[in-house]
Amino acid sequence: MSKTVAIHQPNFFPWLGYFDKIVRSDVFVFFDDVQFPKKGGSWSNRVKMLIGGEAKWVTASIERNYSGLRNINEMNFQDDKWRVKMLKSLCSNYNKNSFYEETMEVVEPLILNSEKNIAEYNIHAVTKILNRLNLKSSGIRRSSEFSFTQSSNELLCVVTKEVGGDTYICGGGADGYQDEQVFKDLSIQLKYQRFLHPEYSQRGSESFSSGLSIIDVAMNLGWEKVSSILNIPN
Repeated sequence: MSKTVAIHQPNFFPWLGYFDKIVRSDVFVFFDDVQFPKKGGSWSNRVKMLIGGEAKWVTASIERNYSGLRNINEMNFQDDKWRVKMLKSLCSNYNKNSFYEETMEVVEPLILNSEKNIAEYNIHAVTKILNRLNLKSSGIRRSSEFSFTQSSNELLCVVTKEVGGDTYICGGGADGYQDEQVFKDLSIQLKYQRFLHPEYSQRGSESFSSGLSIIDVAMNLGWEKVSSILNIPN
């Protein structure tokens, strides 16, 4: 029987397409031991939400005072100030949404989670949201469980095989990045996600903003509707 594998870095309260990728896969591997960018932002510590009616970054501050390079699972948050700021921002911008209370019931304890390690924090949040959506959370692994020397496309193939997969699912933005010949040579079938983001009414915004945190979707539609959207058979 064919087994589909998806691999992705542990993102910070990620968008709907991230969860769609998990649902479409038989095994989802958190790529937690890849290098964190020395400068600039990363989806591992920031995401976009509606702030003042516009799509803007909500960022968790991280410790930057280190030398050399670090992987995501070696990175820590700087302090708790961003947690308080994020909660205040959600209250200010979403408190009049119909599903504010039910969304915050899930999200607030996840934001206030005192875990300092970025990978651990994000994996915990994603898993808890999956549970709330009644979506499968089994078959979840971490790349740091294994020891690999390969890189790029070859690494993706080796990880896929390591967890028993023969098909690798990649996001719509991966076209052109994946070297199909490498996958073919290593007997791994490529499957493109091609996620189509559903449009929904976003309170406080005149036009729809795609790709926002799943928190925005839940605030506007409620968890049950989000679950219905994502409950896609493989």
